[in-house]
Amino acid sequence: MSSTGDIKLAEKNFTRDKEFAKAMHGKEVNSTGGLSALTAKDKEATSVAIEGYFKHWDGKTDKDAEVSRLEDYSSLTKHYYNLVTDFYEYGWGSSFHFCTFFKGEPFRQAIARHEHYLASKMNINENMHVLDVGCGVGGPATEISRFTGCKVTGLNNNDYQIERATYKAKQNGLSDKLNFVKGDFMQMDFPAETFDAVYAIEATVHAPVLEGVYSEIYKVLKPGGTFGVYEWVMTDEYDENNEEHRRIAYGIEVGDGIPKMYKKEVADKALRNVGFEIVYEKDLADNNDEIPWYAPLAGDWKYVQTIGDLWTYFRTSATGRKITTLTVGALEKVGFAPKDSVKVTEALEEAAIYLVEGGKQKLFTPMMLYVAKKPLN
Repeated sequence: MSSTGDIKLAEKNFTRDKEFAKAMHGKEVNSTGGLSALTAKDKEATSVAIEGYFKHWDGKTDKDAEVSRLEDYSSLTKHYYNLVTDFYEYGWGSSFHFCTFFKGEPFRQAIARHEHYLASKMNINENMHVLDVGCGVGGPATEISRFTGCKVTGLNNNDYQIERATYKAKQNGLSDKLNFVKGDFMQMDFPAETFDAVYAIEATVHAPVLEGVYSEIYKVLKPGGTFGVYEWVMTDEYDENNEEHRRIAYGIEVGDGIPKMYKKEVADKALRNVGFEIVYEKDLADNNDEIPWYAPLAGDWKYVQTIGDLWTYFRTSATGRKITTLTVGALEKVGFAPKDSVKVTEALEEAAIYLVEGGKQKLFTPMMLYVAKKPLN
């Protein structure tokens, strides 16, 4: 295997990955989603995914434990999204990311605006072929293509999400605009200088080394092209030697499938190191907004904006998450859900708690926006 710095890149075995996804999720992955899909999972394959993911999370934050997670980045991320995609779709919809909120703005409108804003800052238009790095189930690709008219290729290392995204594109009549492909963003298979623009929405945080994924993006981007990213980073307020700060970062890592959270300065340096010119940067979470980005997770009903938001906020609130955990536990107990499924919901619950805490203390942001250019020469 090749390496990026001291981190070994994952061995590619796409056939094995696809067979595992089919074994775990079944053949009819398109007809169901959300919690209803949980009962259709193969119990043995799900147990393998649970064991493969949680073996890295035993409370240890020492360097050896971090290196183990970093070197297993690809498998860790695949297992994570095999386990949580249905929960994400149930709680959040098709766009797995945070956003800013304005008073009176419905949840889904805010999510779409956040995607439109990125496309606008990048000047994406209908003549462009754009790469979505870590595309999830295709929510942002759908919205950005509709907003700009561009063609989007989504890159994803999780076969289940690729099938879900492809199905949704067909449902939305966008099969001619959207294409979703399997790949490792640390070692992309696209020819150099393929795309007019590249964006990543809260996805490159899964990379073991930011220079690794940024250099691959730089390679496949045309000269003069734009890269836009909403990056998850710890802020300048974060002190890795502070025990409470590290506890919060670790809680975010374990519940969100992240090998290691890095500070903003690491992302700044990584972009410049691979050759990008940063033309715009702003932490969109650092606005002292009346409604904070973590509002859906906070469990405070004063943040509910519209009647249409009630169900979304209920699902994502502390109460809603607890009910989900109890429901999954009951399904697991009677044999309808795979063994240890509740372990996944508990990890998501812990992640929500630490995300809110990190947001309140301004130690963490999920939306450090960078717009960067690849030089013409």
